[in-house]
Amino acid sequence: MGATAPGIVRAQPRPPNIIILITDDQGYGDLSIHGNDKLDTPHLDSIGKDGVEFTQFHVNPVCSPTRSSLMTGRYYYRTGVVDTYLGRSMMHPDEVTMAELLRDAGYRTGLFGKWHLGDNYPLRSVDQGFEESLNCTGGGLTQPSDPPGNTYFDPILRHNGKWEKRKGYCTDIFMNAAIEFIEANRSRPFFAYIATNAPHDPLQIEESYVEPFRRKGLAERESKIYGMVKNIDDNAGRLLGKLRQLGLEQDTIVMYLTDNGPQSPRYNAGMRGRKGTVYEGGIRVPFFFKWPRRFQAGAKAPQLAAHVDVLPTVLEACGVRKPQNLKIDGRSLMPLLEGRSNWPARTLFFQWHRGDRPNAFENAAAHNGRYKLVDGKELYDLQSDPAEKNDIASQNPEMVRKLREEYERWFADVSATRNFAPPRIHLGTEHEDPVTLTRQDWRGGRAGWDANSIGHWEVDVRRAGKYEITLRFRAARTAGEARFALNGTGVKQAFADGAQEVKVSGVTLAAGPGRLEAEVETGGTTAGVHYVDVKRTGAHS
Repeated sequence: MGATAPGIVRAQPRPPNIIILITDDQGYGDLSIHGNDKLDTPHLDSIGKDGVEFTQFHVNPVCSPTRSSLMTGRYYYRTGVVDTYLGRSMMHPDEVTMAELLRDAGYRTGLFGKWHLGDNYPLRSVDQGFEESLNCTGGGLTQPSDPPGNTYFDPILRHNGKWEKRKGYCTDIFMNAAIEFIEANRSRPFFAYIATNAPHDPLQIEESYVEPFRRKGLAERESKIYGMVKNIDDNAGRLLGKLRQLGLEQDTIVMYLTDNGPQSPRYNAGMRGRKGTVYEGGIRVPFFFKWPRRFQAGAKAPQLAAHVDVLPTVLEACGVRKPQNLKIDGRSLMPLLEGRSNWPARTLFFQWHRGDRPNAFENAAAHNGRYKLVDGKELYDLQSDPAEKNDIASQNPEMVRKLREEYERWFADVSATRNFAPPRIHLGTEHEDPVTLTRQDWRGGRAGWDANSIGHWEVDVRRAGKYEITLRFRAARTAGEARFALNGTGVKQAFADGAQEVKVSGVTLAAGPGRLEAEVETGGTTAGVHYVDVKRTGAHS
């Protein structure tokens, strides 16, 4: 069989191990295999060269939606995830994840890196099927979900739900933990989800990785991004080498992809747009699938595929039956990997913009493999115009109508799943106590990460009783008042200038869902707090 068509090499004797390596804000063009002559990525490239490369693989314009679809096989709007922050990147806990399905099938499951689908119970990775988890919180290190002062070096991370200080550089730390997990579980099937937060901003990396790109004359920003990618590639080499050393290479599926297009202008293989857009530069990413026991090296699959397809592919590859009542939007890619011809045409959908609810046709694409409709009005023939330079909508009204109708049906369907009701953080459970709420997950019209932003948290008090509430905020320049409210309970407490927190004990909270509000007023200005710690101290007296 030629190198351009996938095909079976030989049957596997045991269920395969699964490794998914996903990087953050690395674009299609940030690989030497895709023509980047400034960057050498031999180890990442080898996953494609030694496996099957899907040349038309698509994700969402930003990360949380991509990650929720990857984990569930479902469109992100069904899961509660519509954005990347302000409470919009939290996945409903009744969503069934790849980790849960594989764990229940006897796999050992581990996450190393970025989860970005909820920081508190019952939304954390450890609540969603991962038995071992070393992760950063929120959208990545240094964001408001982090402890103050965290960086990419010697970071404080969550290990199985508990904060731990680790030594070293973040990507190295995550890969070290993944390799330890693989070594410990070599005798049984395992699923390792390795999700780097590099090369996402802020661009923090050792100088030794940056200087070679500066010497090539590249700008400082690009040099740092490429240095971070080079570090990822070195770590991918360590991972692949460990699989060979342990004799696991043949029976381990290694998948590599990125979560969206590049976050800043740079080489991207001639595609239009970047992260945040639904043009190809924002949503077309690498996807390599390597399984030496089953599939020959060097094959390419040119059919349209996407993030929602990964979960059903993994289930079929592992021989795990999908629960009958589980609705999945994706389709197993095994027919393409095996060279089968039964691959019906379909249209896939991609969308993202800021807000608690999406608006129809806003930054949205309907893609059928050849034609792509953008925002319901621009039409591109990707077969003849892969750079999306020529809008042919006026010459093809029937195709515009067809794709608009398909998009409208899809949008109505995914919107009806939950009507975009927000997930709730649980308070007062034995699974997480105290609970720390951060600006990553607050909501509201004034919610944000600025000094004067104010938001609220959608929570559910699972046990009525006495609680200790701690409000933490920026050091006050003048004396002021802190305020807390939830489920009919209100607390006000004065503080002196220079204060950075207010702690109130013996607060009685009623059980049930509610909106938690916390703010400080100083000098006539009101702002939200940075953190709220909620600790249960006892039942009602």
